Amino acid sequence: MQEPRLHHVTCAHPGGLHRMAYAEWGDPANPEVVVCVHGLARQGRDFDTLARALAADRRVICPDVVGRGRSDWLADPMLYQIPTYVADMVTLIARLGVERVDWVGTSMGGLIGMGLAGLRAAGQPPLIRRMVVNDVGPALEPVAIARIGQYLGQPLRFESVEQGIAYLQTISASFGPHTPEQWAELGRPMLHPAPEGGWRLHYDPAIAVPFRSWTPEIGRLGEALLWQSWTSIEDPLLLLRGAESDLLSAQTAQAMVQRGRQARCVEFAGVGHAPMLMQPDQVDCVRDFLLGG
Repeated sequence: MQEPRLHHVTCAHPGGLHRMAYAEWGDPANPEVVVCVHGLARQGRDFDTLARALAADRRVICPDVVGRGRSDWLADPMLYQIPTYVADMVTLIARLGVERVDWVGTSMGGLIGMGLAGLRAAGQPPLIRRMVVNDVGPALEPVAIARIGQYLGQPLRFESVEQGIAYLQTISASFGPHTPEQWAELGRPMLHPAPEGGWRLHYDPAIAVPFRSWTPEIGRLGEALLWQSWTSIEDPLLLLRGAESDLLSAQTAQAMVQRGRQARCVEFAGVGHAPMLMQPDQVDCVRDFLLGG
């Protein structure tokens, strides 16, 4: 089975530097690049199935956002926020040696994409060409914020990989139906050996600190900025939604289609937050959009 190449890029944050890991699929000389960015407590190997489906036609880049997977952890947890992640992605794209990329962003990755799409150097086109936003929007539903807050950052340790995968399947039931093999593929990269023995989740528990500082006032400010970015995007947009999503409401999704200049929405039945882009219909939908079908 095809496997990716692992690289790192050095990024700057206030007071220091950190390394961000990324997996690379496909021909490294291919100028047609797709960047796939994961959700809040996930990591870049979530996109293995999609990357394999795109690798013959695209160079596919799947970063571990700082604090997750094989990337560094930050000393100041309050830097685990969208502005830091957007700045890191600007550095990554510069490292890739291309002027524009296509984007697939699941949940937090979609918010990062919206933030990045709103940036433009004078006289230059935006960094993102075609963008897939997976089950997230400018308005986030409080019920989902509360649900995620119940498990995010818990200091858990598992006696075995199998125990860790079973736990992840429990908290990720909203991903929709998957085979045992698919759950294992989603779960194994989320675990790393603990120094005291056993296994821990492969992210810095401190990513929960800024998440738990969220207030309705902060949410409203962020929502206004994200709507401004969304409505300014002139290139094609594909919004994906799990039909049972508790994070992206049907009303917000409808508004995104109405307010986006070239936006359309596809819903997947039997899925909540968020479609993991492993099932054939989900993969085909994204592939057809990115390849211009």
